[in-house]
Amino acid sequence: SSLSTSCWSRLHPVNMLNSYNVRFHHSKALTSPYPGSHVQRSQVPEDKVGWLTEWEDYNPVEYTAKSVLARPSWADPQINDEGFSPKFNERDGEVERKSLHGLYVVENGRPRNPAGRTGLTGRGLLGRWGPNHAADPIVTRWKRDRSGNKVAHPVSGKNILQFVAIKRRDCGEWAIPGGMVDPGEKITATLKREFEEEALNSLQKSPEEKAKLEEQLQKLFSQEHLVVYRGYVDDPRNTDNAWMETEAVNYHDETGETMDNLPLEAGDDAGVVKWVDISEELELYASHSYFIKLVTEKRGAHWSEDPGSECHE
Repeated sequence: SSLSTSCWSRLHPVNMLNSYNVRFHHSKALTSPYPGSHVQRSQVPEDKVGWLTEWEDYNPVEYTAKSVLARPSWADPQINDEGFSPKFNERDGEVERKSLHGLYVVENGRPRNPAGRTGLTGRGLLGRWGPNHAADPIVTRWKRDRSGNKVAHPVSGKNILQFVAIKRRDCGEWAIPGGMVDPGEKITATLKREFEEEALNSLQKSPEEKAKLEEQLQKLFSQEHLVVYRGYVDDPRNTDNAWMETEAVNYHDETGETMDNLPLEAGDDAGVVKWVDISEELELYASHSYFIKLVTEKRGAHWSEDPGSECHE
């Protein structure tokens, strides 16, 4: 249902850590064809998604993309490759194989998706067996009129928030400008780096331009921020053996002055970047609408014209 998709859990999202009784919902991780391919997942009825439901005839399709099998720096070897013995459920050298949800099951040498069956084994487009950790920086400001006053929604009466959104090159969907955590990288560094690369095109800037961006961004990213979600992501790339987890963090520019001086420019994986008004009408990539909704709840901002649609803890 739309309710279960937008309100996964009535637990506070940050307190979902180490909660073994959390009931996940995934729907995008059950869709076909698999992104970037013609591969069709085995169909998984809603009542058989959970691993606790026995299903002797479950026969998922095996698929790992050629781009992953080519062994780029961000990808693991195949599970049976000689010399590869990953340490699941712990820090494995520079690679973090711990899940934000506690221990996951490892069966026949392969980690098992904590949210249930997906109709596909292998890694698909994901590099790591088990959790693939990402970071999603949600940069917001209040929508203002030409006089600089906050704009309230005519129906809800709540002020309208805007966030920096990118249009992904791979699928054309609007999204938060996030990305993968590099091995050994701190999550705070990932959040800032991904925003610079995707929303400010820092990879194409001269050292002088980049230093200026860094200086301006530091003010925003060093202030008090709000961790709105940490955990499993309902991502179309997820498989039975590899899945996305993220930390979504809100950096809010209360006056708007910091971001006014930063020219948005799409870069890296982004095709377009712009400020977008936040409301429930937004259709975003993976679980991003859910993260954005949590921000509006925490900031007391507009989300819906229907007060009955609010998701309360």
